[in-house]
Amino acid sequence: MRRRRKSSKRIEAVGYDPGGGAIDLPVKLKVHDSIFVPLAKWAMLLTGNYRCVTPERAIDIKDAVHSDLTASRSVYNWVVGVCEKLGASPNDLVPFEKYAAAANDLVRPSSAARALFNGATNIERTDRLVQTIAAQYGMRNPIVDQTVATVDARLAVNRKAAAA
Repeated sequence: MRRRRKSSKRIEAVGYDPGGGAIDLPVKLKVHDSIFVPLAKWAMLLTGNYRCVTPERAIDIKDAVHSDLTASRSVYNWVVGVCEKLGASPNDLVPFEKYAAAANDLVRPSSAARALFNGATNIERTDRLVQTIAAQYGMRNPIVDQTVATVDARLAVNRKAAAA
């Protein structure tokens, strides 16, 4: 861990000079004590990003989260429970309130929703991944199941159109 932290600090200090002076690099290596910290994104993706996909159109992440906060909290906490089944500690994850506050600024549909409504025939399916992992623990969530079905349906429409 000590070596990783030292590498992280060196990478953090790296800049790049494209010719007009050094600029800070937009991507940094972050070292965390837990391997589960990256899973914190799962709850955000399933609560907001994939729920931007509706049968009719893509909606903003803000609307996907805040149009029904009870449903959003249910999905978020359920995904956190899946992560905890895998070994994550609550300290590894982001509290719902913090995510919901950040979602207020997300006034565009997610990239997945935009891609689907622009005809994409394949997208990254974190929604289906989490649903599949959860099922191995006997865990189901009707909102997640509906979200997966909605994304599946949009992909089917896009694939049929692409094949025509």
